[in-house]
Amino acid sequence: MQFAKGKLLAIGGAEDKGTDLEKGEILRSNLNFFDRGILRRIAQEAGGNMARIEVITTASMIPYEVGDNYLDAFGKIGCTNVGVMHIRNRADVLEEDYISRISQADAIMFSGGNQLRLSSIFGGTHFLEILLDRLANEEDFIIAGTSAGAMAMSNTMIYEGNATRAHLKGEVKITTGLGFMDDVIFDSHFEKRGRFGRLAQAVAANPSCIGIGLGEDTGMLITGSNKMEAIGSGLVIIVDGHEIRHSNIADIPEGNPISIENLKVHFCEKGNGYLVNERQFIPEVSEGAVIKKQVDVE
Repeated sequence: MQFAKGKLLAIGGAEDKGTDLEKGEILRSNLNFFDRGILRRIAQEAGGNMARIEVITTASMIPYEVGDNYLDAFGKIGCTNVGVMHIRNRADVLEEDYISRISQADAIMFSGGNQLRLSSIFGGTHFLEILLDRLANEEDFIIAGTSAGAMAMSNTMIYEGNATRAHLKGEVKITTGLGFMDDVIFDSHFEKRGRFGRLAQAVAANPSCIGIGLGEDTGMLITGSNKMEAIGSGLVIIVDGHEIRHSNIADIPEGNPISIENLKVHFCEKGNGYLVNERQFIPEVSEGAVIKKQVDVE
């Protein structure tokens, strides 16, 4: 997909509500961090509080708890036209009710959990084809995802990789994601779980891709498959490998440390942006950032 009229919102997480791929734990923290801005932004981009929002809990191993929490969180900001889809396997994806609902929704929200569940359950299905077609052709349609739901958005997807061993070749596992956006690789919980090395190895192995490291309580709103705007309270780190001059990743045995020269890195806070195709950092992508800067100067 080279250009999409619809929008993506990739969120760094903080409430996986599913399996933690590094620790094997089930997390049960709340969604309060969403209430002040990120969920509101989803509703705003979808057309307002009456927009039809469908939450897909497929990635999670505790889907009913996750679904109830989203219904509660959206309800607190006045969004009551919200449904939950507990799609657990590829047979569920064929159900006509789910097909009808995603065809009519204004926004789709993928929860956190295990991104490999998303790619293996939705990959190659008519369900996914509908989402891709709507994203390509409908300006007011938005697909959001948090944690695993964000990581699965790209065509190139990290599905495993312990942060403490990510500097070693072969420790970062990559497969094909849902393909909502080409030429990027998303990673989540970026600072808190120390995943810079993980994303750097993924980019070194796929230097045509821009790495997007999403901090918790933070997201990137993406329009036109190109223009990105950082939102939320944390940090987004952009890793650009287009100008790598030296990399040993193709030549060393697995388990050896990787070596990379001239990897570019950008730090984005709320209001900063980035153009993927131009590989250009934007200091003030939104009016709010300009206003904030003027106030700080005064």
